[in-house]
Amino acid sequence: MESISLWQGLALCGIVSWIVISSSLNVTRKLRTLVQPWVSHHVITGTPMILQIQKYQHGFLDALFSGLSCVVSVPFYTAFLPLLFWSGHGKLARQMTLLMSLCDYSGNCIKDVVSAPRPRCPPVRRIIATKDEQENALEYGLPSSHTLNTVCLSGYLLHYVLSYTQSEDASLKFAGFAVVCLIVCLTGLGRIYLGMHSVIDIIAGLAFGFVILAFWLSVHNHVDSFIVSGQNVTTFWAALSLLLLFAYPTPELPTPSFEFHTAFDGVAFGIVAGVQQTYHQFHHESMPRIFTPQLTVSVFLGRMLVGIPTILIVKYCSKALAKWILPIVSNTLGIPIRSTSYIPMLKGSVTGKKTGEIKQSGYIKKLPVFSSQGSFDVDTGIRFLQYSGLAWSVVDLVPSLFSYLRL
Repeated sequence: MESISLWQGLALCGIVSWIVISSSLNVTRKLRTLVQPWVSHHVITGTPMILQIQKYQHGFLDALFSGLSCVVSVPFYTAFLPLLFWSGHGKLARQMTLLMSLCDYSGNCIKDVVSAPRPRCPPVRRIIATKDEQENALEYGLPSSHTLNTVCLSGYLLHYVLSYTQSEDASLKFAGFAVVCLIVCLTGLGRIYLGMHSVIDIIAGLAFGFVILAFWLSVHNHVDSFIVSGQNVTTFWAALSLLLLFAYPTPELPTPSFEFHTAFDGVAFGIVAGVQQTYHQFHHESMPRIFTPQLTVSVFLGRMLVGIPTILIVKYCSKALAKWILPIVSNTLGIPIRSTSYIPMLKGSVTGKKTGEIKQSGYIKKLPVFSSQGSFDVDTGIRFLQYSGLAWSVVDLVPSLFSYLRL
């Protein structure tokens, strides 16, 4: 017990130390000064190659690559992961969730540290088919998140399938590897064809993706063991989630990247907290899995009809509750707050203290959860709690309903 508490304390103290040191020494700006000019140069010099690829413009290719971008996007995985939990593959679902969270945080951190532009449009033709793509276009370019996520998630899925089936067939392994490579290549090519990324962004996405995947394959069993049977799991993960919000680098100009991370940070916390509490009831390895007599397709469809509306209701209620509670708690504690979008009466205002009385330390003012006036953006807390509630309902509330309804 003491050794467990020791490593948890050391990990959290390490992150706190990094926050203080990196903010005091302005590490983000110094790294950006070194890397951004080099990356921007390659984005500009890579424009002719993008234009060369876009010469093959065709309606079929537009639809193919736009559809593929949606399939490998964060919103798609967010919608797909609950179904994976309810299908009985609990370990795969929680591993994919945590890996997705790691990819999202790492990729967005690098984007905002480097703050490198996307290909200039025009001359590059940018195809934006969905609202999600419109928001993606507001982020910085390097690395390509779609490429990074595809490398990690498709690679881990292949690893899981081969481990689960325990197949020693070399031809099957080669076929799986070939399919993963094809998906990754099409994703990278599609991002260039759609005008969303330059070649240097894709290369960086591949490189960082392989590094993250290799790291995850070396630690995923330890992480899973900690979640399902560790000590102080929920408390530790709550502290970790909070510190990761503060450790996030401040971009050159505001982008949606921090908002995306906050949402998935909340998802990861909700999953960990819920699974840790209900592992032996709903998420152990003996749970029935889809396409078996114990969990037929019709029963799974019934789970979807019950589960999807439930998590949407929980998401709405969590947001409403957070919008009501967080301002009250912040004002009670004397924390100055503002709201970017969720609470209209707090837009552009600071409550809790007068601006002249706010005495935040230098490094706190530089953190993305604080505005230039040193006030806390309450939208960050609302977004985190909203998605935490949604994720908790996926692994705790909804399985309880399944049990009650005998689904």
